[in-house]
Amino acid sequence: MALKVMFISLGCDKNLVDAEKMLGILRKEGYAFTDDEKEAEIIIINSCCFIGDAKEESIQTILEMASLKETGVCKALIVTGCLTQRYQDEFLKELPEVDGVLGIASWQEIGRVVKEALEKKYPHIFYDNNLLPKTDAERVVTTGGYYAHLKIAEGCDKHCTYCIIPKIRGHYRSVPMDELVEEAEKLAEQGVRELILVAQETTLYGVDLYGKKTLPELIRRLAKIPGIYWIRLQYCYPEEITDDLMEVIASEPKVCHYLDIPIQHGSDRILKRMGRRTDSRQIREMVEKLRKKIPDIALRTTLITGFPGETEEDFEELMDFVDEMEFERLGVFAYSQEEDTPAATMEQQIPEEIKQDRRDQVMELQQEIAFEKSQSMVGRVLDVMIEGKVADENAYVGRTYMDAPGVDGYIFVQTGVELMSGDFVKVNVTGAVEYDLIGELSE
Repeated sequence: MALKVMFISLGCDKNLVDAEKMLGILRKEGYAFTDDEKEAEIIIINSCCFIGDAKEESIQTILEMASLKETGVCKALIVTGCLTQRYQDEFLKELPEVDGVLGIASWQEIGRVVKEALEKKYPHIFYDNNLLPKTDAERVVTTGGYYAHLKIAEGCDKHCTYCIIPKIRGHYRSVPMDELVEEAEKLAEQGVRELILVAQETTLYGVDLYGKKTLPELIRRLAKIPGIYWIRLQYCYPEEITDDLMEVIASEPKVCHYLDIPIQHGSDRILKRMGRRTDSRQIREMVEKLRKKIPDIALRTTLITGFPGETEEDFEELMDFVDEMEFERLGVFAYSQEEDTPAATMEQQIPEEIKQDRRDQVMELQQEIAFEKSQSMVGRVLDVMIEGKVADENAYVGRTYMDAPGVDGYIFVQTGVELMSGDFVKVNVTGAVEYDLIGELSE
């Protein structure tokens, strides 16, 4: 009888792709899967440590799952991902409850690690984090089957002063285009209808392999795959967005008019301290250019409040910037002081209470902007991907082109017609509630 594995993936969608590939390897090797921790004979945690809260969540999850070795049927607890990569020397010493660990470039050895962990050999496998692991096993899509993330590159060379990712994930390295197209074709065969392109930075795709930015070419090839309905772009740094990329977004019907552009701040002084490559003027110009080229584009961004040295004047500049830009989607993190980053040793660290208060002020402003944006959608007819039914109601929940799963809003579709998850339907927007829309099937 096959041993049962429970897999917990924490952190970002790029981590999730690694998890799904590990699940594919384990399925190929004959393991069964369960979501019930009481049934799990093997528990695998794909960890995250991007910011302090993520690190705490990973450690807490490890300790909670370790208790099942005493109270459940768990025979082996294995941890992989960013936390193990960052603290590989300390891991088995500090967490003796763990039976095996893997680094971010050795996840393809998951089958071997499970086997050795069950034999109590305490495997500890780490490869050079500048390698690009791969597997021929078919991914196990865990997102419901209708959308999937396609990780097109690994690592980062930007070295923003607050970020630990380059030290954990290594240099920027693109996945060969033919491999990505083949992976996307297999996902489409499994029923995936939306591809979400992710990397630490998608806009630099191909520079290391082909000597130039080839994201537009990759998109054009992916758009030819039968069954793919939407292609969504995330993590596009503003200084790397080219006219060719804007053109393919504007002209290729399968590409969502949606762009995730992490900008982090609106004060030039803070942007410089962060080690960012753009100033507020350049960001304004890029946003204006995108909206002129693609009038219905939905722009998402992320910001950091409370970065070391952020004065009240800097924060007011940020608030004015958010008010002026009117981003359709926006998320805010309070600055997290990460060891081994330049920002961690900067003077003028901001008290936690002020960081959080500033974060809340930005989100309060953005909530007003988002509601106005949502109200402006009333009367429009939009393509909607159905994600499920609302319990005990004649209504379904779905997403428009403006909404990435897990981070953006939803549209609630009122209808007596029976729909299936993964269906695309045309919906007339009739109302808005905070970040979400309400609509009915268009005749």
